[in-house]
Parts: sequence; C-alpha cells; structure tokens
Amino acid sequence: MEDKGEVKCIKFSLGNKILAVQRTAKTVDFINLIQDYSQLEYSQECKTKNAKILGFCWTSATEIVFITDQGIEFYQVLAEKRTLKLLKSQSINVNWYMYCPESSVILLSTANLCNVLQPFHFKSGTMSKMAKFEIELPVSSTKQAKISERDIAMATIYGQLYVMFLRHHAKASSSPGAEVVLYHLPREGSCKKMYILKLNRTGKFALNVVDNLVVVHHQDTETSVIFDIRLRGEYDGTVILHQPVLPARSIHPYHIPMTGPSAVAGQLPIPCKLYSSSWIVFQPDIIISASEGFLWYLRIKLQPIVHQLTDKGRLMDFLLQRKDCKAVILSVCSQMLSEMDRASLPVIATVFDKLNCEYKKYLEAEHSYTVVRSAMFWPGTCCPCSLETTIFCMKPAFSSIEHIARM
Repeated sequence: MEDKGEVKCIKFSLGNKILAVQRTAKTVDFINLIQDYSQLEYSQECKTKNAKILGFCWTSATEIVFITDQGIEFYQVLAEKRTLKLLKSQSINVNWYMYCPESSVILLSTANLCNVLQPFHFKSGTMSKMAKFEIELPVSSTKQAKISERDIAMATIYGQLYVMFLRHHAKASSSPGAEVVLYHLPREGSCKKMYILKLNRTGKFALNVVDNLVVVHHQDTETSVIFDIRLRGEYDGTVILHQPVLPARSIHPYHIPMTGPSAVAGQLPIPCKLYSSSWIVFQPDIIISASEGFLWYLRIKLQPIVHQLTDKGRLMDFLLQRKDCKAVILSVCSQMLSEMDRASLPVIATVFDKLNCEYKKYLEAEHSYTVVRSAMFWPGTCCPCSLETTIFCMKPAFSSIEHIARM
C-alpha cells in the first residue's frame, strides 16, 4: 500500500476482500484484495458539504457506512467497477458514534449533552431508523457533564440488544457508587430502561459481556464483578436492581513468554500488568493491552463459582443459563448426594425441581420443533428427525482470561 500520509482508520470488509483506509476528514480510500481485480486505490468523498468523517463501519462484505458530524451515508461498494453507490443518507448532528456488529446497529450521539441517542439498523442494503431515546443523566448541583462514548456500550444479552450506560454520581451525592444502567433496544418500538447494576464503588470502570454476563472491571482495585440479569433482583417500581453475583475477584494472572532473537534460554516469562491504564476494551469480550501488544478473549470459569455461591438454588439458576454447564451441574448434584457433603432434603428438592423445570422446557421446545418440521415436510405424518440438542445451556466462572492472539 502506497504511503499517502497518516492513517486515521483502517478496516477490512467482512470476508477481508476489500480494505478501507481513511486518511483525511473528507474521503475514504479503498483497495481490492480480490484475485483478478484491479488493486489500484479508489476513493469516495462524503456527500454532505463541509462535513467531516468521524469514522466508518462495514455492515456487510460490500456495504459500508460513513459517519460524519452531520449525519450518516450508506454505500454499496462495487469492487469490479472501483466505485461506490450511495444507497441512503440521513442528516443529523453527530457528537460521536458506536457500532454493534452482532446486531448491525449504529448508535449516534446527538444533543448538547450527548445524551440523546439515535440508532439505525442495517440489513441487506436497507437502512432503518429506530426509535430515538434519551439517556437519563445523574442529578448534579454543578454544571452537567456530557456523556462520553467511554461510558456507553452496546451488547446482546440473552438474545436482546441493550445499551449500557456507566453512570457516575457526583461526590456529594448520597449514592454509594457508580452503576450500570441497561436500556433495552428493540428492533421496533421504544427503548426502555430495564435494569440497574449496582457497583457500590467509584473510580474508573470498563465493561465486557461474556456468556450473557455483564463483567465490570474496576481499575483502582484491580478486580472485576459479574452480573446476571436473569437472576432475581429487587424491583423498585420502575426498574430491577441487581447486585454482583459474587464478591469482586481479580482476573487470573498471565505471564508473557519471552520469544524472538533477544530471548535467553531459561528466561522466566514476564508477568502481564492487569487492569492497566493502556487496556482497551471492545465488546463483547475483547481486551487489548496497547503497551504490551497483546489481545485476549475474556472467559468465565464455572467451577470456582460452585464453592463461592453457597445458595444451591441460586447457584443452579446461575449455572443453567451458562454454556458448557453440564459437567459442572453434574458435579454439584453428585456433591450434594455424597455422604461427606450431603445437602438437606429441601435443598436437594429445590435443585432437582429447577432441573426438571428446565428439562420440561426442552421437551416442549423439541415437540414444537418436531410438529413444525412434520407439517412442513411430511403433512399428516410424524417427522422422523429428532432435535438433538443439550438441555443445559451453561458457561464458565470468573477468574480467568484466555490469551488467544498476539498483536
């Protein structure tokens, strides 16, 4: 790629067939990486006069959105013709933006305090304007602070899209600490504030979502807490309040192995600085250490939670929502029935009632699936195919970070 100046942003299309590079505030350059296509660069300038490109997002292998300070522009990239076709545009004053690839939703911040958010959904060449909503700001006796994009995150939790707002209260406030407010953002209809996650502390935070659990990292104490919105919370008449599932825990330590020509035989790995100020968090589960050049996927370990959640009924509610939970649930049941750690009969009954309830849901879902398949392919007969799926949808507990790739 020819050096044409500072690169402000660079992104591959879905499928890595086209590379988009932004070097100026007005244009984005494109390079085809498709065999037999010309690899000469071609450019697209934003259509809005005097607008500045804040960034861009690929929504498919051939569709891209320019976000400017005056709106958004939705394009189709015609790689073979080395040109772009404007599909749709929308004028709106933009402070900053956020994109959720899982749901193909772009969130635009508008208004003076940046607290009015306008989402757009993209699918198969169409751009749909969703319901605009306003983030409720904390009460302050001083000048009201603007909402920063660092305090907003989007993630899919239990199949639903949520906007998460990290709300910091003023020091003079009677609130015990910061909190995470979850707004449910449906495809149709208005956005609604649903949950508040109580952090009970102040300072610098970062958010991840792992296996439908909201993980909140706290830099000052170098610890993290997890929240499960499926567990029972406290309803205050408007929203449901949640406390952390467990006391704060630190991410499992990681040591960076010494490699390369400068490495000395027998040299011990270097410990990685956890909760570093150079950490950059991406949704849903990515942590990047900019200073050390590493990228990790955050994972939850379930087994340690078994010994930390003493309420077996709540433990079972938690485990049944996680992926890869079957082995852990079997170990819990085995432990409860063993002579050394045998649980009381009411506790055993509670646990097996919850298992039976989950199994009943599975059987009903399997029956519905079979009926539908039978009606579609063999009218008047039973479908010979059975739905093979595990009834336990579970996942791991909190004390580990898996290091997948080096930058």
